[in-house]
Amino acid sequence: MRSRCSLIAALSALSFTMPASAQVGVGGMQVGVPGAQALPERVLDPVLERTGRFTDRITREVHKLAEERARQINRLVRRNRDFIERDARGEPSRRGELLVMDADPATIALAETQGFSVIGRQVLDGLDFAVVRFSVPQGADLDDAERELIELLPEAVVSADNLYFQSGGSASSVLMSNEQVRPQRSNAAAVGMIDGAPGSAVPVIAMRGFASGGGEPSNHGSAVASLLRNTGTTRIYAADVYGTDRGGGNASAIARALGWLAQQGVRIITISLVGPNNPILSRAIAQVQSRGVVVVAAVGNDGPAAPPAYPASYAGVVAVTAVDRRERVLIEAGRALHLDYAAPGADIFGLDARGRNQRLRGTSYATPLVASRIAQALGGSRDWRSTLDAEATDLGARGVDDTYGRGLVCRRCGARR
Repeated sequence: MRSRCSLIAALSALSFTMPASAQVGVGGMQVGVPGAQALPERVLDPVLERTGRFTDRITREVHKLAEERARQINRLVRRNRDFIERDARGEPSRRGELLVMDADPATIALAETQGFSVIGRQVLDGLDFAVVRFSVPQGADLDDAERELIELLPEAVVSADNLYFQSGGSASSVLMSNEQVRPQRSNAAAVGMIDGAPGSAVPVIAMRGFASGGGEPSNHGSAVASLLRNTGTTRIYAADVYGTDRGGGNASAIARALGWLAQQGVRIITISLVGPNNPILSRAIAQVQSRGVVVVAAVGNDGPAAPPAYPASYAGVVAVTAVDRRERVLIEAGRALHLDYAAPGADIFGLDARGRNQRLRGTSYATPLVASRIAQALGGSRDWRSTLDAEATDLGARGVDDTYGRGLVCRRCGARR
């Protein structure tokens, strides 16, 4: 992890050797280049040559990120064959299980005649729809079984239980006592987080597990929770969708977590997880939004060549990217179908599962910072969108753009205590 972060930092630092006037787009980034019309050719040629080398190197790194993402998924599936397999789109999912919505008893009975077995029926708490979980026929691969069930039940909604991955890591840990986080004074609204469980050094109002082994402290969940508290959000509800389950972080667990958090009365839910579009997750997101809950999600760290990240890409979700300490978008930042804000996501600090301070990098850690700013606006009975827009620092192209969204918020957030 440390060598990878060093490479990314080195690539980002190259941009500081360039003058900054006219703008050239590179993989969603803006690179400064002097105005060609104002310079003689003998000055312009070396600059353009240096720019070309820089853009080529950035392009290579973007392709490496995409290739690394594919390798990681391949390794994950290969090492967890008993728990994970690919669905009809090639996305990692819980092995041998399919989810069905909008199925009446006759539809369920028809599926059972074809070798699909009902594992369970569940009305999701806090949501007004039910999910039937089927096991696939004996010996069938998930992708083939999914296609067969879709054809068999054209009126129902059929989906694999896709997996979602945390979108950030820690570069290093530094020695620190196990003292609890000391939050700023704030009247911020309550925030729900969907992630791994936070450690005991980051107290929460309530925590519920939605995977086997739920409640096992995680570094990622602890970091997200500590960033919320460090920026003034003291009322945190934590939904653990990973636990110790190798098939954790799935769409059905996240949907159940959304329903539970909505029942607790939270007004903001932060999700630093990324994965594919999934109809169960989509419906759950839409339902909590219809109740006035603001959902904030990370765009991921698979680079701009990666597929659009979900849940960040769902309509109305506040999609968040990350910048480094020089306020440049992280080279590994992913993308969504829209982008709302940027926040610090490198050289910031949060707690790990044992309460030690750790240096963080990734869009995962920018996301709770934006959620905390929304919570403070709502806690002060202010319109959160106009409040964040007024705070946002415009970076990149003037106005809303695809690299920084509406601008950088929480500019001084996330610093080490």
